[in-house]
Amino acid sequence: MTDNSNYSPEGRYQQPSSGFQLNNPTIVSLLYLLGFITGWLATLIGLILAYVWSGDRPAEWEQSHFRYHIRTFWLGLLQGIVAGLICLTIILIPVAWVWFIWIAVWTAVRTIKALLAAQKQQPIYNPTTWMW
Repeated sequence: MTDNSNYSPEGRYQQPSSGFQLNNPTIVSLLYLLGFITGWLATLIGLILAYVWSGDRPAEWEQSHFRYHIRTFWLGLLQGIVAGLICLTIILIPVAWVWFIWIAVWTAVRTIKALLAAQKQQPIYNPTTWMW
């Protein structure tokens, strides 16, 4: 009897790994995290790669990651725009700064969660969620 523990539903055999796996969702996660250092440049590259790779018929677990990352970018941008508009009112500037901090924490938590799941090649449970 053969061992099919490394066989994926897509018909591809996956090599077991005990170390760090540099799969496509991991690359997108790392670029999103690098965006905290480089500004938006690395994050934009990650977004573009997520769009490109999601169209390449990825495995189901990868597709959930790409959808999650794409939503993370657009939801974060939407929150940033709202916080920026709130910042235009002088009295609510402290509220806007707290919101900017929230956006950074929210993005980091979502990205780290996706990175850890990508290392286990597990799908994101609910990629359409607004939280984690």
